[in-house]
Amino acid sequence: MTSRRDFMKQGGAAFGASLLAGSSLAAIPRLLGASSAPDSRALETFADIPGVKELMNAALNAAKMAGASYADVRCSRQRQNFVFTREQQIQQVVDTDTVGIGVRALVDGTWGFAATRVLTNDGAAAAAREAVAIAKASRIARARPIEWLPSPVVADGKWKGAYVQDPFDIPVEQKADLLLKANAAAMKTKNVKYVFSGFFFVKDERNYANTDGSVIQQDTVRSWPTMQITAVSADFSDFQNRANMIQPMARGWEYVLASDLVGNAPKWGEEAAAKLTAKPVDVGRYDLVLDPANLWLTIHESIGHPTELDRAMGYEANYAGTSFVAPPEKMLGTLKYGPSIMNIQGDRTQEGGLSTIGWDDDGVKPDEFLIVKNGMFNDYQTTREQAPWLRWWYDKNGRPVRSHGCSYAQGWDNVQFQRMPNVSLLPGDKDQSLNDLVSATDRGILIQGDGSFSIDQQRYNAQFGGQTFHEIKGGKIVGVLKDVAYQIRTPDFWNSMDMIGGKSSYVLGGSFFDGKGQPPQVNAVSHGSPPARFKNVNVINTGRKA
Repeated sequence: MTSRRDFMKQGGAAFGASLLAGSSLAAIPRLLGASSAPDSRALETFADIPGVKELMNAALNAAKMAGASYADVRCSRQRQNFVFTREQQIQQVVDTDTVGIGVRALVDGTWGFAATRVLTNDGAAAAAREAVAIAKASRIARARPIEWLPSPVVADGKWKGAYVQDPFDIPVEQKADLLLKANAAAMKTKNVKYVFSGFFFVKDERNYANTDGSVIQQDTVRSWPTMQITAVSADFSDFQNRANMIQPMARGWEYVLASDLVGNAPKWGEEAAAKLTAKPVDVGRYDLVLDPANLWLTIHESIGHPTELDRAMGYEANYAGTSFVAPPEKMLGTLKYGPSIMNIQGDRTQEGGLSTIGWDDDGVKPDEFLIVKNGMFNDYQTTREQAPWLRWWYDKNGRPVRSHGCSYAQGWDNVQFQRMPNVSLLPGDKDQSLNDLVSATDRGILIQGDGSFSIDQQRYNAQFGGQTFHEIKGGKIVGVLKDVAYQIRTPDFWNSMDMIGGKSSYVLGGSFFDGKGQPPQVNAVSHGSPPARFKNVNVINTGRKA
């Protein structure tokens, strides 16, 4: 592509079609709850930081005057830019931009929330009064008053994510051109017939203030370059995919360039084509060596979601139910989640992590905490409202009762609640590599990349696929397999882990779109891990016909 005219010619039909598209990708902006673009006056007001502080003060003062014992306000802007291509066509370009104010008020131990796109002092105050009115009206349904944990005041907090180059400064023509070049590179591989590629970019600029006196300004960028390459057999009897090669990160355009889509596309195409002639896996039990690019999803589903405290307490059941890690008094310090080499850390502090932030939406600076310590279940994910529920546990162990900083909302028009921080398997003391784990395995399968998955309503039984599967015999990789999926019973699976990689093998993976709540909200979260080996895991053949 050499000019804007060429770009419009190549993509114009796709732009129009995108408005009617029924694909899941077309639904993503709606799932994210994006509003239509605000008028230019609103954007100018938002860019004026002193003006934003004045709006937030107007909201907090109005909430206090109306009877709130505590209130907080978030004035934020979220931009999204998605670019999708297929073979040599631009399929869709999505741009959304939303800005507004959300106010949360605590009245007589009951929450109320309201939001507005009217960016004036009167508009902010009206939203605050509405939040207070909703709290008062909700008292009749209150089971018990909210115990709101104190937190240090942050008078002038500022935080910026780890990104270097803002992807929203990159012209869409340049983004599309890069994707089309990657597609062309992949299409040169024998048997590769279809290629989808895309970029997802999100930029959050958040201003937060509360009646404690905290005032915080933060911004972060998330980026996800993605491809799906499909190879078709010569007789059209089989097709195989290679997808999800690159993990989403809280990085900028520099992460896209470092991913080298064009340079890597032929290799990914060959991996897709190799599955056409791969041996179908024989069902049975194997020792599995799971690469971090596969293991992140298993961590997310079997540890991340079950250790959300609201899910464990039965207050959250959307998106795959409640949790088997319940009730807390029977699980904390009692549940043997895995072997002594297993340490699972929750945090929102890792550089480049998708949920990493300076302060959460309760105004709390997140900490690092061990959800699983030496194999034993040790803690849940908490907010200022939830941490007091575990006071007995923290007092028993001489630990402070404090939030882990897990409160956040999708945007200004959503109420904040407990969301998953970065949840990661920490590396082992011995600096073993992926090759070390393979060399130590007599009969097993190496699985890389994430694939399909299914999990029950307690996150107790699950099934996970992958992207590439290599057969291991006598400590060596001897061939390529296909149609592989492994089944787990969560505690049994994690207790079967007998080897983990060291610090140098640690990789951060994650989910760009993680859903929770009702009304649903989407957030992003990272999961780091080294490679790990699991003994005697049940493997099924997903291609077998009855």
